[in-house]
Amino acid sequence: MSSYARRGVHGQTVEALARRILGGAIPEGATLDLVALQSELDVSLTALRESLKVLAAKGMVDARQKRGTFVRARADWNLLDADVLRWQFEGGRTTDADRALLHNLAEVRAIIEPAAVRLAAARRTDADLAALEGALTAMGEEDAGAAHAVEADLAFHRALLAATHNELLERMEMVIESGLAHRDRIVHSSPHSEDPVPAHRAVLDAVRDQDPLAAEAAMRALLDQAGRDLDRLGTTDENETEGSRAQ
Repeated sequence: MSSYARRGVHGQTVEALARRILGGAIPEGATLDLVALQSELDVSLTALRESLKVLAAKGMVDARQKRGTFVRARADWNLLDADVLRWQFEGGRTTDADRALLHNLAEVRAIIEPAAVRLAAARRTDADLAALEGALTAMGEEDAGAAHAVEADLAFHRALLAATHNELLERMEMVIESGLAHRDRIVHSSPHSEDPVPAHRAVLDAVRDQDPLAAEAAMRALLDQAGRDLDRLGTTDENETEGSRAQ
């Protein structure tokens, strides 16, 4: 998964274009007016073309003779790319597309993480346990704020994948992390979510005991709780919207 330098004019231009495409401001199939974009973004044509190369590498745009540079169909976008996932969720919004992608992510996690935690239970080291325990301790710190809770949860799941000692599974954090971070931000900011610590503690205990079956069961319970939190949040948002319309 190729990344890019996020700083400076180049990084800002890449992200500005990506957010417009992912948000639908520049729709699928649209041909880009490079001269207008150059003026609007106040960048050189060279900088704009270099930024489009980044998006082309991620399957979002392409160029053809006589047609110019255009936005490819969403089916061609590399949605597993960490940058694309991050761009999808940036801006603090939670659109219908975001919510659908979060549910897709939940299905991917349900396939990957129960199997991964079985390996972690069989292969974990003392260093792995220390990393998991540290993340869980941080997760349980009260009044530390939503951002702290998000990072602690990410650290826990990162440590679980690392405990598999499978190089490819460890790389799955790039797929999971951006979506999980966004899910955590909206869930941890809600007063309606369940306490995540007991479910994570159950996973850690089973990994410590080197009990793969118990670890898998605990992870499935954790993911079920995560799904309930997301569903509950969606219901709350709908109720608040209806309430606003009624006022």
